[in-house]
Amino acid sequence: MLNKVILMGRFTRDPELRSTPQGVSTCAFSIAVDRNFVRQGEERKADFINCVAWRQTAEFISKYFKKGNMVALEGSIQTRSWDDQDGKKRYATEVIVSQVYFAESKRESQGYSTEESFSQANDFGSLPEPISPMGTDDDLPF
Repeated sequence: MLNKVILMGRFTRDPELRSTPQGVSTCAFSIAVDRNFVRQGEERKADFINCVAWRQTAEFISKYFKKGNMVALEGSIQTRSWDDQDGKKRYATEVIVSQVYFAESKRESQGYSTEESFSQANDFGSLPEPISPMGTDDDLPF
């Protein structure tokens, strides 16, 4: 059987690090993931996916990510249920995060657009000449 999830989206709020009574780090958060399909004349819709990370992954997320940052993550879907204060059965479906990756550059996450980053990076006159992947005849060993 297979239970694997790969998502890329933006944090809907700042992640908050907590600890269990046993001292295990945990971080619950949600990400907004755009849907691929857009109906003509409508705005793109997004799904809001609840996620939970544990231990070092939770600590990493709380240290390096904030609301609005793009993230790519891997994990598995897990469901759970409980009885609320009124005795009503409640259900939750979450992604248990096993791996997390930066999905944008640090510069982009600080509010710069890709075009601004590229145009500010270098003066085009100072770029080195391109190198052919094949090299030249002088580079051949025979």
